[in-house]
Amino acid sequence: MPVEKWSERTWLVKLPDEPLLTDELDNLSAVLRKSDPLPDVVLDLNDVPMVHSTALSRLLTLRKMLLDGAARLRLVHPNDRVWTVFLTTGLDQVFRFSEDTATALAEMQLPR
Repeated sequence: MPVEKWSERTWLVKLPDEPLLTDELDNLSAVLRKSDPLPDVVLDLNDVPMVHSTALSRLLTLRKMLLDGAARLRLVHPNDRVWTVFLTTGLDQVFRFSEDTATALAEMQLPR
């Protein structure tokens, strides 16, 4: 899982295609549990052609962990199929999306 520590408090994570996606989300959660304080996280979905229920569950768990730790999560670059899954499930109202990576990283620099 390529994790770029963009700043002291912000990580940029490029997610892979399934079936590795759920494993990578589990690995990311494990790494984050060891971080103090929790960083803000930008997840790049550019290489993810589709998300399944297991990956959605992992994303929700990751979101809760970050929120509980006063950190933020942004998702960027969902393709049309992935975006449709978020729309259909109503998760477009749960997760925060940014138009692109640069915008997401800039949002993370704004005060909470």
